[in-house]
Amino acid sequence: MAKVIEGLYYSESHEYVRVEGDYGYVGITDYAQHALGNVVYVDMPEVDDEVEAGEDFGAVESVKAASDLYSPVSGTVVEVNEALEDAPELINQDAFANWIIKVELSDKSELDNLMDAAAYEKFVANP
Repeated sequence: MAKVIEGLYYSESHEYVRVEGDYGYVGITDYAQHALGNVVYVDMPEVDDEVEAGEDFGAVESVKAASDLYSPVSGTVVEVNEALEDAPELINQDAFANWIIKVELSDKSELDNLMDAAAYEKFVANP
């Protein structure tokens, strides 16, 4: 079974947000990386790009498929995980340690629209 971590927020499109202060680290869940298979490329936005909750901000490509990434939160991209440019397979090794973008959150109330770990576990158990 896919790993789910307590204390994170989860979207129905299988992204997570780890909130630290006014910032959110956004990545794909362990469930998503298992479904994709071997990740070969991560398309990320630029620093200072604006992201909107529910809008796509990039893509993850695997040997099986390409999948758009949807931001679970709105805000400004303050950092991208440059390690993924040279080693996209890090997502397969540990999806939660290898976030994709760091966002300065513009509206923390959007987190209320996301699932907690227990709700996400139920969501992936009954696809």
